[in-house]
Amino acid sequence: MERDSLAFTPAVELAQLLKAKELSPVELVDLFLKRIEDLNPKLNAYLTVTSEEAREAARKAEKAFQQEEELPPLFGIPISIKDLFLTRGIRTTNGSITDANCVPNEDALSVERLRKAGVIILGKTNSPEFGMSATTENRLGDFCRNPWNTERVSGGSSGGSAAAVAAGMGPLSLGSDGGGSIRIPSCFCGVYGIKPTNGLVPSAIWGGMPLFSAFGPITRTVADAALMLNCIAGPDSRATYCVRETPPDYLKALASKDDVKKLRIAWSPDLNYAATDPEVISVAKTAAHSFEEFGCSVEEASPGIWDAYPTAWKPLAWTDEYLVHADALENQPDKLVGYIKSYLEYGKSVTGAQYAAALHEMWDLQKRMLNFFDKYDLLLTPTLATTAFPGKNIDLTKENPHLTVYPSVIGGKKVHSHWGFKPLTPLFNMTGQPAATVPCGFSSDGLPIGLQIIGRRKEDATVLQASAVFEEAHPWADKRPPVS
Repeated sequence: MERDSLAFTPAVELAQLLKAKELSPVELVDLFLKRIEDLNPKLNAYLTVTSEEAREAARKAEKAFQQEEELPPLFGIPISIKDLFLTRGIRTTNGSITDANCVPNEDALSVERLRKAGVIILGKTNSPEFGMSATTENRLGDFCRNPWNTERVSGGSSGGSAAAVAAGMGPLSLGSDGGGSIRIPSCFCGVYGIKPTNGLVPSAIWGGMPLFSAFGPITRTVADAALMLNCIAGPDSRATYCVRETPPDYLKALASKDDVKKLRIAWSPDLNYAATDPEVISVAKTAAHSFEEFGCSVEEASPGIWDAYPTAWKPLAWTDEYLVHADALENQPDKLVGYIKSYLEYGKSVTGAQYAAALHEMWDLQKRMLNFFDKYDLLLTPTLATTAFPGKNIDLTKENPHLTVYPSVIGGKKVHSHWGFKPLTPLFNMTGQPAATVPCGFSSDGLPIGLQIIGRRKEDATVLQASAVFEEAHPWADKRPPVS
Protein backbone atom coordinates (compact mmCIF):
# COMPACT_ATOMS: atom_id res chain seq x y z
CA MET A 1 0.00 0.00 0.00
CA GLU A 2 1.30 3.51 -0.87
CA ARG A 3 2.40 5.57 2.10
CA ASP A 4 -0.08 8.36 1.34
CA SER A 5 -2.94 5.86 1.18
CA LEU A 6 -1.79 4.32 4.45
CA ALA A 7 -2.06 7.71 6.14
CA PHE A 8 -5.75 7.83 5.25
CA THR A 9 -6.54 4.19 5.99
CA PRO A 10 -9.19 3.77 8.71
CA ALA A 11 -7.96 2.64 12.13
CA VAL A 12 -10.17 -0.47 11.95
CA GLU A 13 -8.24 -1.59 8.86
CA LEU A 14 -4.88 -0.55 10.30
CA ALA A 15 -5.57 -2.72 13.35
CA GLN A 16 -6.25 -5.70 11.07
CA LEU A 17 -3.06 -5.09 9.09
CA LEU A 18 -1.01 -4.86 12.28
CA LYS A 19 -2.53 -8.02 13.72
CA ALA A 20 -1.87 -9.90 10.47
CA LYS A 21 1.75 -8.62 10.54
CA GLU A 22 1.25 -7.03 7.13
CA LEU A 23 2.16 -3.69 8.65
CA SER A 24 4.77 -2.73 11.21
CA PRO A 25 3.78 -0.34 14.04
CA VAL A 26 7.25 1.20 13.69
CA GLU A 27 6.58 1.92 10.01
CA LEU A 28 3.16 3.32 10.84
CA VAL A 29 4.38 5.66 13.57
CA ASP A 30 7.29 6.85 11.41
CA LEU A 31 4.82 7.61 8.60
CA PHE A 32 2.64 9.80 10.79
CA LEU A 33 5.57 11.54 12.48
CA LYS A 34 6.97 12.43 9.04
CA ARG A 35 3.59 13.81 7.97
CA ILE A 36 3.39 15.85 11.17
CA GLU A 37 6.90 17.18 10.51
CA ASP A 38 5.91 18.19 6.97
CA LEU A 39 2.39 19.51 7.55
CA ASN A 40 2.29 20.92 11.06
CA PRO A 41 4.17 24.10 10.10
CA LYS A 42 1.32 24.79 7.66
CA LEU A 43 -1.55 23.93 10.04
CA ASN A 44 -0.34 24.23 13.66
CA ALA A 45 -2.53 21.27 14.55
CA TYR A 46 -0.10 19.87 17.16
CA LEU A 47 1.22 21.84 20.13
CA THR A 48 3.43 18.98 21.33
CA VAL A 49 4.80 16.05 19.32
CA THR A 50 6.04 13.02 21.29
CA SER A 51 8.37 11.57 18.67
CA GLU A 52 10.74 9.68 20.96
CA GLU A 53 8.00 8.26 23.18
CA ALA A 54 5.92 7.21 20.15
CA ARG A 55 8.84 5.44 18.45
CA GLU A 56 9.74 3.62 21.65
CA ALA A 57 6.12 2.51 22.09
CA ALA A 58 6.06 1.34 18.46
CA ARG A 59 9.18 -0.80 18.96
CA LYS A 60 7.58 -2.43 22.02
CA ALA A 61 4.37 -2.98 20.07
CA GLU A 62 6.26 -4.68 17.26
CA LYS A 63 7.77 -7.18 19.72
CA ALA A 64 4.33 -7.87 21.20
CA PHE A 65 2.86 -8.60 17.76
CA GLN A 66 5.72 -11.00 17.06
CA GLN A 67 4.92 -12.91 20.25
CA GLU A 68 1.31 -13.37 19.07
CA GLU A 69 -0.19 -12.32 22.38
CA GLU A 70 -3.87 -11.51 22.87
CA LEU A 71 -3.75 -7.75 22.46
CA PRO A 72 -6.23 -4.94 23.17
CA PRO A 73 -8.37 -3.49 20.33
CA LEU A 74 -6.33 -0.37 19.54
CA PHE A 75 -2.92 -1.92 20.11
CA GLY A 76 -0.28 -0.17 18.02
CA ILE A 77 -2.70 2.44 16.61
CA PRO A 78 -1.37 6.02 16.65
CA ILE A 79 -3.60 8.68 18.18
CA SER A 80 -3.51 12.36 19.11
CA ILE A 81 -4.97 13.84 22.29
CA LYS A 82 -6.52 17.29 22.60
CA ASP A 83 -4.33 19.41 24.84
CA LEU A 84 -7.01 19.86 27.48
CA PHE A 85 -6.63 16.25 28.67
CA LEU A 86 -3.99 15.51 31.26
CA THR A 87 -1.36 13.12 29.90
CA ARG A 88 1.12 11.53 32.25
CA GLY A 89 4.66 12.60 31.37
CA ILE A 90 3.53 14.65 28.36
CA ARG A 91 3.22 18.43 28.35
CA THR A 92 -0.38 19.59 28.84
CA THR A 93 -0.84 23.31 28.16
CA ASN A 94 -4.64 23.68 28.23
CA GLY A 95 -4.00 25.99 25.28
CA SER A 96 -2.68 28.61 27.71
CA ILE A 97 0.66 30.18 28.50
CA THR A 98 -0.35 29.83 32.17
CA ASP A 99 0.30 26.08 31.76
CA ALA A 100 2.92 26.21 29.03
CA ASN A 101 5.39 24.06 30.99
CA CYS A 102 2.95 21.77 32.81
CA VAL A 103 3.86 18.06 32.69
CA PRO A 104 1.25 16.07 34.67
CA ASN A 105 2.05 12.93 36.65
CA GLU A 106 -1.34 11.36 35.93
CA ASP A 107 -3.71 10.77 33.01
CA ALA A 108 -7.25 11.94 32.47
CA LEU A 109 -9.58 8.96 32.70
CA SER A 110 -10.19 8.85 28.93
CA VAL A 111 -6.45 8.89 28.26
CA GLU A 112 -5.92 6.16 30.83
CA ARG A 113 -8.50 4.00 29.05
CA LEU A 114 -6.96 4.66 25.65
CA ARG A 115 -3.53 3.64 26.91
CA LYS A 116 -5.04 0.38 28.22
CA ALA A 117 -6.57 -0.12 24.77
CA GLY A 118 -3.03 -0.04 23.33
CA VAL A 119 -2.79 3.30 21.52
CA ILE A 120 0.47 5.05 20.73
CA ILE A 121 0.26 8.77 21.50
CA LEU A 122 1.71 10.95 18.72
CA GLY A 123 1.23 14.21 20.62
CA LYS A 124 -1.16 16.85 21.92
CA THR A 125 -3.38 18.83 19.56
CA ASN A 126 -4.04 22.55 19.51
CA SER A 127 -6.85 24.07 21.59
CA PRO A 128 -7.89 27.62 22.43
CA GLU A 129 -7.21 28.66 26.01
CA PHE A 130 -9.08 26.28 28.36
CA GLY A 131 -11.17 25.18 25.35
CA MET A 132 -13.31 28.30 25.73
CA SER A 133 -13.62 29.31 22.07
CA ALA A 134 -15.17 27.92 18.88
CA THR A 135 -12.01 28.69 16.92
CA THR A 136 -8.52 27.56 17.83
CA GLU A 137 -6.17 30.38 18.70
CA ASN A 138 -4.07 31.03 21.79
CA ARG A 139 -0.96 32.86 22.94
CA LEU A 140 1.26 29.83 22.29
CA GLY A 141 1.59 30.46 18.52
CA ASP A 142 -0.20 30.65 15.19
CA PHE A 143 -3.92 29.90 14.98
CA CYS A 144 -4.85 26.38 13.86
CA ARG A 145 -5.57 26.37 10.14
CA ASN A 146 -7.99 24.40 8.01
CA PRO A 147 -6.52 21.67 5.73
CA TRP A 148 -9.07 22.49 3.00
CA ASN A 149 -7.90 26.11 2.87
CA THR A 150 -5.10 27.20 5.16
CA GLU A 151 -6.39 30.78 5.21
CA ARG A 152 -9.57 29.53 6.92
CA VAL A 153 -10.19 28.54 10.54
CA SER A 154 -10.31 24.91 11.63
CA GLY A 155 -13.01 25.60 14.21
CA GLY A 156 -12.73 24.82 17.89
CA SER A 157 -12.16 23.99 20.49
CA SER A 158 -10.88 20.60 19.24
CA GLY A 159 -9.51 22.38 16.17
CA GLY A 160 -6.10 20.74 16.22
CA SER A 161 -7.63 17.29 16.53
CA ALA A 162 -9.94 17.74 13.54
CA ALA A 163 -7.24 19.34 11.39
CA ALA A 164 -4.81 16.51 12.23
CA VAL A 165 -7.28 13.76 11.30
CA ALA A 166 -8.40 15.54 8.13
CA ALA A 167 -4.82 16.05 6.94
CA GLY A 168 -3.74 12.46 7.58
CA MET A 169 -1.56 13.34 10.59
CA GLY A 170 -3.06 10.50 12.61
CA PRO A 171 -6.17 8.32 12.20
CA LEU A 172 -7.83 9.06 15.55
CA SER A 173 -8.04 11.93 18.01
CA LEU A 174 -9.63 12.39 21.41
CA GLY A 175 -11.68 15.58 21.65
CA SER A 176 -13.98 17.28 24.11
CA ASP A 177 -17.26 19.09 23.48
CA GLY A 178 -18.77 21.65 25.84
CA GLY A 179 -20.80 23.56 23.24
CA GLY A 180 -19.89 21.98 19.92
CA SER A 181 -16.14 21.60 20.32
CA ILE A 182 -16.02 18.19 18.62
CA ARG A 183 -18.72 18.90 16.04
CA ILE A 184 -17.66 22.41 15.00
CA PRO A 185 -14.10 21.58 13.87
CA SER A 186 -15.12 18.17 12.52
CA CYS A 187 -17.67 19.93 10.32
CA PHE A 188 -15.26 22.65 9.17
CA CYS A 189 -12.52 20.06 8.44
CA GLY A 190 -14.74 17.44 6.76
CA VAL A 191 -14.34 14.55 9.21
CA TYR A 192 -16.62 12.57 11.53
CA GLY A 193 -17.11 13.66 15.12
CA ILE A 194 -19.54 12.56 17.79
CA LYS A 195 -20.40 14.16 21.10
CA PRO A 196 -21.66 11.20 23.12
CA THR A 197 -24.47 11.38 25.64
CA ASN A 198 -23.17 13.55 28.47
CA GLY A 199 -21.56 11.23 31.01
CA LEU A 200 -21.29 8.21 28.70
CA VAL A 201 -17.54 8.81 28.64
CA PRO A 202 -16.93 9.68 32.30
CA SER A 203 -14.98 12.65 33.52
CA ALA A 204 -12.25 12.30 36.11
CA ILE A 205 -8.99 14.23 36.51
CA TRP A 206 -10.20 16.79 34.02
CA GLY A 207 -11.87 20.16 34.54
CA GLY A 208 -14.12 22.59 32.79
CA MET A 209 -17.85 22.92 32.17
CA PRO A 210 -18.87 19.66 33.90
CA LEU A 211 -22.55 20.36 33.26
CA PHE A 212 -22.08 20.48 29.51
CA SER A 213 -18.83 18.72 28.59
CA ALA A 214 -18.63 15.39 26.82
CA PHE A 215 -15.58 13.53 25.55
CA GLY A 216 -15.43 11.62 22.31
CA PRO A 217 -13.79 10.59 19.04
CA ILE A 218 -12.81 12.59 15.99
CA THR A 219 -12.15 10.17 13.13
CA ARG A 220 -12.37 9.72 9.38
CA THR A 221 -14.99 6.94 9.54
CA VAL A 222 -17.96 6.00 11.69
CA ALA A 223 -16.55 2.54 12.42
CA ASP A 224 -13.37 4.12 13.79
CA ALA A 225 -15.46 6.30 16.10
CA ALA A 226 -17.43 3.26 17.28
CA LEU A 227 -14.24 1.32 17.98
CA MET A 228 -12.75 4.23 19.90
CA LEU A 229 -15.98 4.80 21.84
CA ASN A 230 -15.93 1.14 22.87
CA CYS A 231 -12.60 1.82 24.57
CA ILE A 232 -13.51 4.99 26.47
CA ALA A 233 -17.24 4.68 27.30
CA GLY A 234 -18.66 3.11 30.45
CA PRO A 235 -19.04 3.87 34.15
CA ASP A 236 -16.21 4.54 36.58
CA SER A 237 -16.49 4.99 40.33
CA ARG A 238 -13.95 7.85 40.26
CA ALA A 239 -16.05 9.96 37.91
CA THR A 240 -17.86 13.02 39.22
CA TYR A 241 -20.64 12.36 36.72
CA CYS A 242 -21.24 9.37 34.46
CA VAL A 243 -23.90 7.13 32.94
CA ARG A 244 -23.91 4.08 35.21
CA GLU A 245 -25.26 1.55 32.71
CA THR A 246 -22.77 -0.60 30.79
CA PRO A 247 -22.84 0.58 27.17
CA PRO A 248 -23.37 -1.75 24.20
CA ASP A 249 -20.65 -2.76 21.78
CA TYR A 250 -20.92 0.16 19.36
CA LEU A 251 -18.89 -1.52 16.63
CA LYS A 252 -21.23 -4.53 16.66
CA ALA A 253 -24.20 -2.15 16.65
CA LEU A 254 -23.13 -0.92 13.20
CA ALA A 255 -23.96 -4.36 11.85
CA SER A 256 -27.62 -3.72 12.75
CA LYS A 257 -28.15 -0.96 10.21
CA ASP A 258 -31.55 -2.35 9.25
CA ASP A 259 -32.88 -0.73 12.43
CA VAL A 260 -32.46 2.63 10.70
CA LYS A 261 -35.31 1.83 8.29
CA LYS A 262 -37.86 2.23 11.08
CA LEU A 263 -36.73 5.64 12.26
CA ARG A 264 -38.95 8.71 12.49
CA ILE A 265 -36.76 11.67 11.61
CA ALA A 266 -37.30 15.38 12.09
CA TRP A 267 -35.38 17.75 9.83
CA SER A 268 -34.94 21.40 10.76
CA PRO A 269 -32.89 23.83 8.68
CA ASP A 270 -32.54 26.34 11.51
CA LEU A 271 -34.37 25.12 14.67
CA ASN A 272 -36.68 28.10 14.03
CA TYR A 273 -34.10 30.65 15.18
CA ALA A 274 -30.74 30.37 13.41
CA ALA A 275 -29.70 32.52 10.48
CA THR A 276 -28.12 29.94 8.15
CA ASP A 277 -26.39 30.21 4.80
CA PRO A 278 -28.76 29.09 1.99
CA GLU A 279 -26.09 26.90 0.37
CA VAL A 280 -25.47 25.12 3.69
CA ILE A 281 -29.22 24.55 4.11
CA SER A 282 -29.55 23.22 0.56
CA VAL A 283 -26.73 20.68 0.91
CA ALA A 284 -27.82 19.57 4.40
CA LYS A 285 -31.49 19.32 3.39
CA THR A 286 -30.62 17.01 0.49
CA ALA A 287 -28.58 14.89 2.89
CA ALA A 288 -31.40 14.78 5.43
CA HIS A 289 -34.01 13.71 2.89
CA SER A 290 -31.69 10.99 1.60
CA PHE A 291 -32.77 9.05 4.71
CA GLU A 292 -36.10 8.54 2.95
CA GLU A 293 -34.20 6.31 0.50
CA PHE A 294 -33.25 4.12 3.46
CA GLY A 295 -36.91 3.67 4.49
CA CYS A 296 -37.10 6.38 7.15
CA SER A 297 -39.87 8.94 7.44
CA VAL A 298 -38.53 12.49 7.28
CA GLU A 299 -40.58 15.60 8.02
CA GLU A 300 -39.70 19.18 8.81
CA ALA A 301 -40.15 19.88 12.52
CA SER A 302 -38.38 21.74 15.30
CA PRO A 303 -38.51 21.66 19.09
CA GLY A 304 -38.53 25.48 18.96
CA ILE A 305 -36.73 26.15 22.23
CA TRP A 306 -34.50 29.17 21.60
CA ASP A 307 -36.07 31.37 24.28
CA ALA A 308 -34.37 29.79 27.33
CA TYR A 309 -31.25 28.39 25.68
CA PRO A 310 -28.97 31.46 25.39
CA THR A 311 -30.00 33.02 28.70
CA ALA A 312 -29.26 29.84 30.67
CA TRP A 313 -25.97 29.11 28.93
CA LYS A 314 -23.84 32.02 30.07
CA PRO A 315 -24.25 31.86 33.88
CA LEU A 316 -23.95 28.08 33.93
CA ALA A 317 -20.97 27.73 31.59
CA TRP A 318 -18.80 30.57 32.79
CA THR A 319 -19.45 30.00 36.49
CA ASP A 320 -18.34 26.39 36.14
CA GLU A 321 -15.26 27.53 34.22
CA TYR A 322 -14.45 30.03 36.97
CA LEU A 323 -14.56 27.23 39.54
CA VAL A 324 -11.93 25.34 37.53
CA HIS A 325 -9.70 28.26 36.55
CA ALA A 326 -10.06 30.66 39.50
CA ASP A 327 -6.38 30.26 40.34
CA ALA A 328 -5.31 31.50 36.91
CA LEU A 329 -7.62 34.51 37.18
CA GLU A 330 -6.44 35.41 40.64
CA ASN A 331 -2.72 34.74 40.24
CA GLN A 332 -1.87 35.04 36.52
CA PRO A 333 -4.44 37.44 35.03
CA ASP A 334 -1.89 39.11 32.73
CA LYS A 335 -1.17 35.77 31.05
CA LEU A 336 -4.81 35.10 30.20
CA VAL A 337 -6.38 35.72 26.79
CA GLY A 338 -8.50 38.87 27.08
CA TYR A 339 -11.89 37.30 26.42
CA ILE A 340 -11.10 34.37 28.73
CA LYS A 341 -10.37 36.79 31.54
CA SER A 342 -13.72 38.52 30.98
CA TYR A 343 -15.59 35.18 30.90
CA LEU A 344 -14.01 34.10 34.17
CA GLU A 345 -14.71 37.47 35.80
CA TYR A 346 -18.33 37.17 34.74
CA GLY A 347 -18.48 33.64 36.17
CA LYS A 348 -17.09 34.94 39.44
CA SER A 349 -19.83 37.57 39.62
CA VAL A 350 -22.81 35.23 39.10
CA THR A 351 -25.00 35.03 42.20
CA GLY A 352 -26.52 31.90 43.63
CA ALA A 353 -29.96 33.09 42.59
CA GLN A 354 -28.83 33.68 39.00
CA TYR A 355 -27.20 30.26 38.83
CA ALA A 356 -30.31 28.57 40.26
CA ALA A 357 -32.56 30.36 37.78
CA ALA A 358 -30.34 29.22 34.89
CA LEU A 359 -30.46 25.63 36.18
CA HIS A 360 -34.25 25.72 36.13
CA GLU A 361 -34.21 27.04 32.56
CA MET A 362 -31.85 24.22 31.56
CA TRP A 363 -34.09 21.60 33.17
CA ASP A 364 -37.06 23.05 31.28
CA LEU A 365 -35.10 22.74 28.02
CA GLN A 366 -34.34 19.12 28.83
CA LYS A 367 -38.01 18.40 29.51
CA ARG A 368 -39.14 20.01 26.28
CA MET A 369 -36.52 18.09 24.29
CA LEU A 370 -37.62 14.81 25.89
CA ASN A 371 -41.18 15.61 24.84
CA PHE A 372 -40.06 16.31 21.27
CA PHE A 373 -38.31 12.95 21.10
CA ASP A 374 -41.48 11.16 22.14
CA LYS A 375 -42.50 11.67 18.50
CA TYR A 376 -39.15 11.44 16.72
CA ASP A 377 -36.15 9.10 16.91
CA LEU A 378 -33.64 11.51 15.39
CA LEU A 379 -33.37 15.23 14.72
CA LEU A 380 -31.27 16.40 11.77
CA THR A 381 -29.93 19.94 11.25
CA PRO A 382 -27.02 21.58 9.49
CA THR A 383 -24.09 21.29 11.87
CA LEU A 384 -23.09 24.93 11.46
CA ALA A 385 -24.66 28.01 9.94
CA THR A 386 -21.81 28.60 7.51
CA THR A 387 -18.60 27.06 6.18
CA ALA A 388 -15.13 27.80 7.54
CA PHE A 389 -14.43 31.52 7.38
CA PRO A 390 -11.09 33.35 7.04
CA GLY A 391 -8.89 33.38 10.12
CA LYS A 392 -6.03 35.55 11.28
CA ASN A 393 -3.71 35.99 14.23
CA ILE A 394 -5.85 38.32 16.34
CA ASP A 395 -4.75 40.41 19.32
CA LEU A 396 -5.63 38.03 22.12
CA THR A 397 -4.98 40.58 24.83
CA LYS A 398 -8.19 42.37 23.83
CA GLU A 399 -11.59 41.48 25.28
CA ASN A 400 -13.48 40.91 22.01
CA PRO A 401 -10.91 40.05 19.29
CA HIS A 402 -13.32 37.65 17.58
CA LEU A 403 -15.37 40.60 16.36
CA THR A 404 -12.72 41.01 13.65
CA VAL A 405 -12.94 37.34 12.59
CA TYR A 406 -16.36 35.81 13.26
CA PRO A 407 -19.03 36.43 10.60
CA SER A 408 -21.38 39.30 11.43
CA VAL A 409 -23.85 38.49 8.64
CA ILE A 410 -24.99 35.02 7.57
CA GLY A 411 -27.65 34.35 4.96
CA GLY A 412 -28.23 38.09 4.63
CA LYS A 413 -29.07 38.45 8.34
CA LYS A 414 -27.06 40.10 11.09
CA VAL A 415 -25.98 37.50 13.65
CA HIS A 416 -24.70 37.49 17.22
CA SER A 417 -20.97 38.14 17.36
CA HIS A 418 -20.24 34.88 19.20
CA TRP A 419 -23.24 32.58 18.60
CA GLY A 420 -23.77 33.46 14.94
CA PHE A 421 -21.90 30.70 13.10
CA LYS A 422 -22.56 27.94 15.66
CA PRO A 423 -26.14 28.39 16.91
CA LEU A 424 -27.11 24.75 16.39
CA THR A 425 -24.58 22.88 18.54
CA PRO A 426 -24.54 24.12 22.19
CA LEU A 427 -28.21 23.32 22.79
CA PHE A 428 -27.50 19.59 22.81
CA ASN A 429 -24.81 19.96 25.44
CA MET A 430 -27.45 21.50 27.68
CA THR A 431 -29.93 18.70 26.97
CA GLY A 432 -27.21 16.04 27.20
CA GLN A 433 -28.08 14.19 24.00
CA PRO A 434 -25.69 12.42 21.62
CA ALA A 435 -24.98 14.49 18.53
CA ALA A 436 -22.71 13.72 15.59
CA THR A 437 -21.63 15.57 12.49
CA VAL A 438 -21.27 13.72 9.18
CA PRO A 439 -19.65 15.29 6.13
CA CYS A 440 -22.47 15.69 3.62
CA GLY A 441 -21.07 17.79 0.79
CA PHE A 442 -19.07 20.85 -0.17
CA SER A 443 -19.76 24.51 -0.80
CA SER A 444 -19.20 26.10 -4.19
CA ASP A 445 -15.73 27.19 -3.01
CA GLY A 446 -14.74 23.67 -1.94
CA LEU A 447 -15.29 23.81 1.83
CA PRO A 448 -16.91 20.95 3.80
CA ILE A 449 -20.53 21.11 4.97
CA GLY A 450 -21.83 18.92 7.78
CA LEU A 451 -25.15 17.34 8.75
CA GLN A 452 -25.82 17.10 12.49
CA ILE A 453 -27.54 13.92 13.72
CA ILE A 454 -29.06 14.15 17.22
CA GLY A 455 -30.57 11.23 19.12
CA ARG A 456 -32.20 10.47 22.45
CA ARG A 457 -30.06 10.39 25.58
CA LYS A 458 -28.18 7.10 25.91
CA GLU A 459 -29.13 6.08 22.35
CA ASP A 460 -25.69 6.77 20.94
CA ALA A 461 -25.85 3.48 19.03
CA THR A 462 -28.76 4.82 16.98
CA VAL A 463 -26.81 7.96 16.07
CA LEU A 464 -23.84 5.83 15.03
CA GLN A 465 -26.07 3.48 12.99
CA ALA A 466 -27.70 6.37 11.16
CA SER A 467 -24.27 7.91 10.54
CA ALA A 468 -22.98 4.62 9.13
CA VAL A 469 -25.97 4.19 6.80
CA PHE A 470 -25.43 7.68 5.45
CA GLU A 471 -21.68 7.07 5.13
CA GLU A 472 -22.27 3.87 3.15
CA ALA A 473 -24.55 5.68 0.70
CA HIS A 474 -22.50 8.89 0.55
CA PRO A 475 -18.88 8.03 1.47
CA TRP A 476 -16.52 10.82 2.41
CA ALA A 477 -13.36 9.17 3.77
CA ASP A 478 -11.73 9.02 0.33
CA LYS A 479 -11.80 12.80 0.00
CA ARG A 480 -8.51 14.45 0.94
CA PRO A 481 -7.90 18.15 1.57
CA PRO A 482 -5.45 20.03 -0.65
CA VAL A 483 -2.83 20.49 2.08
CA SER A 484 -2.42 16.72 2.40
